[in-house]
Amino acid sequence: QVQLVESGGGLVQAGGSLTLSCAASGRTTSDHAAGWFRQRSGNEREFVAATDWSGGTTYYAESVKGRFTISGDNAMSTVYLQMNSLKPEDTAVYYCTVDTRVGALGRDFAPWGQGTQVTVSS
Repeated sequence: QVQLVESGGGLVQAGGSLTLSCAASGRTTSDHAAGWFRQRSGNEREFVAATDWSGGTTYYAESVKGRFTISGDNAMSTVYLQMNSLKPEDTAVYYCTVDTRVGALGRDFAPWGQGTQVTVSS
């Protein structure tokens, strides 16, 4: 069974940077995609970024494009989210997830981490 553990969240001033990490254990050969989602207070969970570990293709929400970068290590056991030029509206709990393909990411029954809080002060 896949287990995901996020880390790297914290408090940062607007314009600052943070790097989130998601350590994955127990991945199967069918888990070809990984992604980051976030949930802001009072809002539903939303897509942030995704990567196809097989080919390295990346996808981003328009709100973070050009500021955030998703990547994975060569062993495909950790996925990162480099966040630059952070804004107060980026404040949220960030979650990572894996699935068989990018288009399937976000399903409730897929593996999810416990989340890591990111707070951006103005």
